[in-house]
Amino acid sequence: MTTIKIAVLDDYQGVAEHSADWGRLDAEIEFFGEHLGSRDVVEARLADFDIVVAMRERTPFPRELLESLPRLQLLVTTGMRNAAIDLEAAANAGITVCGTPSPGHATAELTFGLVLSLSRGLLDEIASVRSGGWQSGLGRDLRGATLGVIGLGRLGAQVAGFGQAFGMNVVAWSENLTAERTDEVGVGLVDRKTLFADSDFVTVHLKLSERSTGLIGAEEIALMKPTAFLVNTSRAPIVETEALLEAVRSNRIAGAAVDVFDVEPLPGDHPIRTEPRILATPHIGYVTAETYRIFYEAAVEDIEAWQEGAPTRELT
Repeated sequence: MTTIKIAVLDDYQGVAEHSADWGRLDAEIEFFGEHLGSRDVVEARLADFDIVVAMRERTPFPRELLESLPRLQLLVTTGMRNAAIDLEAAANAGITVCGTPSPGHATAELTFGLVLSLSRGLLDEIASVRSGGWQSGLGRDLRGATLGVIGLGRLGAQVAGFGQAFGMNVVAWSENLTAERTDEVGVGLVDRKTLFADSDFVTVHLKLSERSTGLIGAEEIALMKPTAFLVNTSRAPIVETEALLEAVRSNRIAGAAVDVFDVEPLPGDHPIRTEPRILATPHIGYVTAETYRIFYEAAVEDIEAWQEGAPTRELT
Protein backbone atom coordinates (compact mmCIF):
# COMPACT_ATOMS: atom_id res chain seq x y z
CA MET A 1 0.00 0.00 0.00
CA THR A 2 1.31 3.46 -0.92
CA THR A 3 2.35 5.59 2.06
CA ILE A 4 0.24 8.71 2.51
CA LYS A 5 2.28 11.88 2.11
CA ILE A 6 1.51 15.04 4.08
CA ALA A 7 2.83 18.55 3.36
CA VAL A 8 2.78 21.13 6.16
CA LEU A 9 3.13 24.54 4.53
CA ASP A 10 4.56 27.93 5.49
CA ASP A 11 6.21 26.82 8.71
CA TYR A 12 8.07 30.14 8.91
CA GLN A 13 9.45 29.62 12.42
CA GLY A 14 10.22 25.92 11.97
CA VAL A 15 8.04 24.94 14.92
CA ALA A 16 5.23 22.87 13.37
CA GLU A 17 6.97 19.54 13.88
CA HIS A 18 7.26 20.14 17.63
CA SER A 19 3.84 21.75 18.12
CA ALA A 20 1.88 18.48 17.86
CA ASP A 21 2.32 14.70 17.99
CA TRP A 22 2.60 14.01 14.26
CA GLY A 23 3.95 10.56 15.09
CA ARG A 24 0.37 9.43 15.67
CA LEU A 25 -0.14 9.51 11.92
CA ASP A 26 0.77 6.64 9.65
CA ALA A 27 2.23 8.90 6.99
CA GLU A 28 5.32 10.51 5.53
CA ILE A 29 5.39 14.18 6.55
CA GLU A 30 7.37 17.07 5.07
CA PHE A 31 7.50 20.49 6.71
CA PHE A 32 8.02 23.45 4.38
CA GLY A 33 9.74 26.35 6.11
CA GLU A 34 9.96 28.54 3.03
CA HIS A 35 6.98 30.19 1.38
CA LEU A 36 6.46 28.41 -1.94
CA GLY A 37 5.35 31.53 -3.77
CA SER A 38 3.84 31.33 -7.24
CA ARG A 39 1.11 28.88 -8.25
CA ASP A 40 3.49 27.03 -10.58
CA VAL A 41 5.95 26.45 -7.75
CA VAL A 42 3.20 25.32 -5.37
CA GLU A 43 1.85 22.94 -8.02
CA ALA A 44 5.27 21.41 -8.67
CA ARG A 45 6.20 21.04 -5.01
CA LEU A 46 2.84 19.55 -3.91
CA ALA A 47 2.22 17.24 -6.86
CA ASP A 48 3.10 14.10 -4.85
CA PHE A 49 1.15 14.87 -1.67
CA ASP A 50 -2.18 13.38 -0.57
CA ILE A 51 -2.76 15.78 2.32
CA VAL A 52 -1.82 19.44 2.74
CA VAL A 53 -1.91 21.42 5.98
CA ALA A 54 -2.10 25.15 5.23
CA MET A 55 -1.30 27.89 7.74
CA ARG A 56 -4.20 30.30 7.49
CA GLU A 57 -4.23 32.13 4.14
CA ARG A 58 -0.48 32.21 3.52
CA THR A 59 -0.77 29.97 0.44
CA PRO A 60 -3.87 30.46 -1.77
CA PHE A 61 -5.67 27.43 -3.22
CA PRO A 62 -7.70 28.72 -6.18
CA ARG A 63 -9.58 26.46 -8.58
CA GLU A 64 -6.69 26.21 -11.05
CA LEU A 65 -4.30 24.95 -8.40
CA LEU A 66 -6.76 22.50 -6.85
CA GLU A 67 -7.52 21.01 -10.25
CA SER A 68 -3.80 20.55 -10.92
CA LEU A 69 -3.16 18.43 -7.82
CA PRO A 70 -4.66 15.02 -8.67
CA ARG A 71 -3.27 13.29 -5.58
CA LEU A 72 -4.64 15.82 -3.11
CA GLN A 73 -7.49 14.34 -1.08
CA LEU A 74 -7.51 16.35 2.15
CA LEU A 75 -6.74 20.03 2.71
CA VAL A 76 -6.55 21.19 6.33
CA THR A 77 -6.47 24.89 7.12
CA THR A 78 -5.72 26.33 10.52
CA GLY A 79 -8.79 28.23 11.66
CA MET A 80 -12.38 27.62 10.63
CA ARG A 81 -12.40 30.15 7.80
CA ASN A 82 -10.03 30.58 4.86
CA ALA A 83 -10.87 33.01 2.06
CA ALA A 84 -7.85 31.78 0.07
CA ILE A 85 -9.37 28.33 -0.53
CA ASP A 86 -11.97 27.86 -3.29
CA LEU A 87 -14.27 25.53 -1.37
CA GLU A 88 -16.59 24.94 -4.33
CA ALA A 89 -13.66 23.91 -6.53
CA ALA A 90 -12.33 21.65 -3.79
CA ALA A 91 -15.69 19.91 -3.50
CA ASN A 92 -15.89 19.48 -7.27
CA ALA A 93 -12.42 17.95 -7.25
CA GLY A 94 -13.34 15.55 -4.46
CA ILE A 95 -11.03 17.23 -1.95
CA THR A 96 -12.19 17.33 1.67
CA VAL A 97 -11.43 20.64 3.42
CA CYS A 98 -11.27 20.78 7.21
CA GLY A 99 -10.45 23.51 9.72
CA THR A 100 -9.24 23.80 13.28
CA PRO A 101 -10.26 25.79 16.35
CA SER A 102 -8.82 29.31 16.51
CA PRO A 103 -8.68 30.94 19.95
CA GLY A 104 -8.39 34.47 18.53
CA HIS A 105 -7.26 36.25 21.67
CA ALA A 106 -3.66 36.51 20.43
CA THR A 107 -4.74 38.88 17.65
CA ALA A 108 -6.70 41.01 20.11
CA GLU A 109 -3.64 41.21 22.36
CA LEU A 110 -1.41 42.29 19.46
CA THR A 111 -3.96 44.90 18.41
CA PHE A 112 -3.85 46.59 21.77
CA GLY A 113 -0.09 46.28 21.87
CA LEU A 114 -0.03 48.28 18.63
CA VAL A 115 -2.37 50.87 20.14
CA LEU A 116 0.00 51.25 23.09
CA SER A 117 3.03 51.48 20.80
CA LEU A 118 1.41 54.20 18.70
CA SER A 119 0.25 56.18 21.70
CA ARG A 120 3.74 56.41 23.19
CA GLY A 121 5.79 56.45 19.99
CA LEU A 122 7.69 53.39 21.20
CA LEU A 123 9.52 52.65 17.96
CA ASP A 124 11.01 56.18 17.81
CA GLU A 125 11.95 56.12 21.48
CA ILE A 126 13.61 52.71 21.22
CA ALA A 127 15.49 53.83 18.11
CA SER A 128 16.64 56.96 19.94
CA VAL A 129 18.08 54.96 22.83
CA ARG A 130 19.78 52.49 20.49
CA SER A 131 21.41 55.32 18.57
CA GLY A 132 22.75 57.00 21.71
CA GLY A 133 19.96 59.53 22.12
CA TRP A 134 17.31 60.03 24.77
CA GLN A 135 13.71 61.29 24.78
CA SER A 136 12.67 62.24 21.27
CA GLY A 137 8.92 62.68 21.29
CA LEU A 138 5.80 63.23 23.34
CA GLY A 139 3.31 60.44 23.91
CA ARG A 140 -0.37 60.69 24.69
CA ASP A 141 -2.61 59.15 27.34
CA LEU A 142 -5.00 56.35 26.55
CA ARG A 143 -7.16 57.20 29.55
CA GLY A 144 -9.87 59.52 28.30
CA ALA A 145 -9.09 58.90 24.62
CA THR A 146 -11.74 57.47 22.29
CA LEU A 147 -11.26 54.02 20.82
CA GLY A 148 -13.41 53.36 17.75
CA VAL A 149 -13.96 49.65 17.10
CA ILE A 150 -15.18 48.66 13.63
CA GLY A 151 -16.79 45.24 14.05
CA LEU A 152 -17.84 44.05 17.49
CA GLY A 153 -17.53 40.30 17.09
CA ARG A 154 -15.31 38.06 19.16
CA LEU A 155 -12.07 39.97 18.49
CA GLY A 156 -13.58 43.43 18.45
CA ALA A 157 -15.25 42.83 21.79
CA GLN A 158 -11.95 41.72 23.34
CA VAL A 159 -10.17 44.83 22.08
CA ALA A 160 -13.03 46.96 23.39
CA GLY A 161 -12.55 45.35 26.80
CA PHE A 162 -8.84 46.18 26.77
CA GLY A 163 -9.68 49.79 25.94
CA GLN A 164 -12.15 49.96 28.80
CA ALA A 165 -9.54 48.56 31.18
CA PHE A 166 -7.26 51.46 30.20
CA GLY A 167 -10.00 54.01 30.85
CA MET A 168 -10.78 54.72 27.22
CA ASN A 169 -14.13 55.82 25.88
CA VAL A 170 -15.04 52.96 23.56
CA VAL A 171 -17.50 53.29 20.67
CA ALA A 172 -18.31 50.86 17.89
CA TRP A 173 -19.85 50.67 14.44
CA SER A 174 -20.44 48.17 11.67
CA GLU A 175 -23.19 47.93 9.11
CA ASN A 176 -25.30 45.43 11.04
CA LEU A 177 -24.27 46.33 14.58
CA THR A 178 -27.21 46.59 17.01
CA ALA A 179 -27.75 48.47 20.25
CA GLU A 180 -28.38 45.11 21.89
CA ARG A 181 -24.83 44.00 21.03
CA THR A 182 -23.15 47.25 22.10
CA ASP A 183 -25.11 47.19 25.36
CA GLU A 184 -23.95 43.60 25.91
CA VAL A 185 -20.30 44.62 25.47
CA GLY A 186 -20.78 47.90 27.32
CA VAL A 187 -19.71 50.32 24.58
CA GLY A 188 -21.38 53.15 22.72
CA LEU A 189 -23.12 52.64 19.37
CA VAL A 190 -22.34 55.37 16.84
CA ASP A 191 -22.75 55.85 13.11
CA ARG A 192 -19.89 55.45 10.63
CA LYS A 193 -19.02 59.13 10.26
CA THR A 194 -19.10 59.74 14.02
CA LEU A 195 -16.76 56.85 14.68
CA PHE A 196 -14.13 58.10 12.24
CA ALA A 197 -14.53 61.75 13.25
CA ASP A 198 -14.46 61.31 17.03
CA SER A 199 -12.02 58.44 17.55
CA ASP A 200 -8.40 58.92 18.58
CA PHE A 201 -7.70 55.31 17.60
CA VAL A 202 -9.69 53.40 14.98
CA THR A 203 -9.24 49.61 14.96
CA VAL A 204 -10.65 47.21 12.37
CA HIS A 205 -12.15 43.81 13.25
CA LEU A 206 -14.30 42.68 10.32
CA LYS A 207 -14.47 39.55 8.24
CA LEU A 208 -13.27 40.03 4.69
CA SER A 209 -16.20 39.94 2.25
CA GLU A 210 -17.40 41.71 -0.86
CA ARG A 211 -19.12 44.22 1.42
CA SER A 212 -16.09 44.92 3.60
CA THR A 213 -13.50 45.08 0.78
CA GLY A 214 -12.40 48.70 0.37
CA LEU A 215 -14.66 49.78 3.23
CA ILE A 216 -12.05 52.20 4.53
CA GLY A 217 -10.69 54.47 1.84
CA ALA A 218 -9.77 58.11 1.35
CA GLU A 219 -13.26 59.34 2.23
CA GLU A 220 -13.33 57.57 5.58
CA ILE A 221 -9.76 58.48 6.50
CA ALA A 222 -10.48 62.13 5.63
CA LEU A 223 -13.04 62.15 8.46
CA MET A 224 -10.37 61.32 11.05
CA LYS A 225 -8.56 63.80 13.28
CA PRO A 226 -5.01 64.72 12.25
CA THR A 227 -3.96 63.39 15.68
CA ALA A 228 -5.70 60.03 15.21
CA PHE A 229 -4.28 56.60 14.39
CA LEU A 230 -5.65 53.69 12.34
CA VAL A 231 -4.93 50.06 13.27
CA ASN A 232 -5.66 47.08 10.99
CA THR A 233 -5.00 43.54 12.20
CA SER A 234 -7.99 42.13 10.32
CA ARG A 235 -7.57 41.80 6.53
CA ALA A 236 -5.62 44.10 4.24
CA PRO A 237 -8.25 44.67 1.52
CA ILE A 238 -10.62 46.25 4.05
CA VAL A 239 -8.35 49.32 4.12
CA GLU A 240 -7.22 50.80 0.81
CA THR A 241 -3.43 50.75 0.98
CA GLU A 242 -2.80 53.74 -1.28
CA ALA A 243 -5.30 55.85 0.64
CA LEU A 244 -3.60 54.96 3.92
CA LEU A 245 -0.13 55.75 2.57
CA GLU A 246 -1.31 59.10 1.22
CA ALA A 247 -2.96 59.96 4.53
CA VAL A 248 0.18 59.44 6.61
CA ARG A 249 2.49 61.07 4.05
CA SER A 250 0.30 64.19 3.93
CA ASN A 251 -0.13 64.32 7.73
CA ARG A 252 -3.85 63.73 7.28
CA ILE A 253 -3.62 61.35 10.25
CA ALA A 254 -0.90 60.89 12.86
CA GLY A 255 0.00 57.37 11.79
CA ALA A 256 -1.09 53.77 11.51
CA ALA A 257 -0.25 50.21 12.49
CA VAL A 258 -0.85 47.30 10.14
CA ASP A 259 -0.31 43.57 10.53
CA VAL A 260 -1.93 42.48 7.25
CA PHE A 261 -1.01 43.20 3.63
CA ASP A 262 -2.42 42.78 0.13
CA VAL A 263 0.56 40.59 -0.80
CA GLU A 264 2.30 38.43 1.79
CA PRO A 265 5.13 38.10 2.47
CA LEU A 266 5.38 41.84 1.88
CA PRO A 267 7.63 42.57 -1.14
CA GLY A 268 11.04 43.93 -0.18
CA ASP A 269 10.50 47.20 -2.05
CA HIS A 270 6.98 47.87 -0.77
CA PRO A 271 6.63 51.48 0.47
CA ILE A 272 5.05 50.38 3.74
CA ARG A 273 8.40 48.86 4.74
CA THR A 274 10.04 52.26 4.80
CA GLU A 275 7.16 54.58 5.72
CA PRO A 276 8.22 55.97 9.14
CA ARG A 277 4.68 56.69 10.30
CA ILE A 278 3.34 53.21 9.69
CA LEU A 279 4.15 50.61 12.31
CA ALA A 280 4.18 47.38 10.29
CA THR A 281 4.33 43.88 11.75
CA PRO A 282 4.59 40.72 9.58
CA HIS A 283 1.09 39.27 10.10
CA ILE A 284 1.86 37.97 13.59
CA GLY A 285 -1.59 38.47 15.11
CA TYR A 286 -2.10 34.72 15.61
CA VAL A 287 1.58 33.76 15.77
CA THR A 288 2.09 32.48 19.31
CA ALA A 289 3.30 29.15 20.65
CA GLU A 290 -0.03 28.50 22.36
CA THR A 291 -2.09 29.21 19.23
CA TYR A 292 0.18 27.07 17.07
CA ARG A 293 -0.24 24.12 19.45
CA ILE A 294 -4.02 24.42 19.13
CA PHE A 295 -3.78 24.69 15.33
CA TYR A 296 -1.43 21.78 14.74
CA GLU A 297 -2.86 19.41 17.36
CA ALA A 298 -6.28 19.90 15.78
CA ALA A 299 -4.78 19.39 12.31
CA VAL A 300 -3.49 15.99 13.44
CA GLU A 301 -6.99 15.20 14.77
CA ASP A 302 -8.51 16.21 11.43
CA ILE A 303 -6.17 13.91 9.55
CA GLU A 304 -6.85 10.99 11.91
CA ALA A 305 -10.60 11.48 11.55
CA TRP A 306 -10.32 11.61 7.77
CA GLN A 307 -8.20 8.44 7.71
CA GLU A 308 -10.90 6.73 9.77
CA GLY A 309 -13.53 7.76 7.23
CA ALA A 310 -15.27 10.31 9.47
CA PRO A 311 -13.94 13.80 8.65
CA THR A 312 -14.43 16.42 11.35
CA ARG A 313 -14.71 20.20 11.19
CA GLU A 314 -15.43 20.13 7.46
CA LEU A 315 -15.64 23.47 5.62
CA THR A 316 -18.23 23.78 2.86
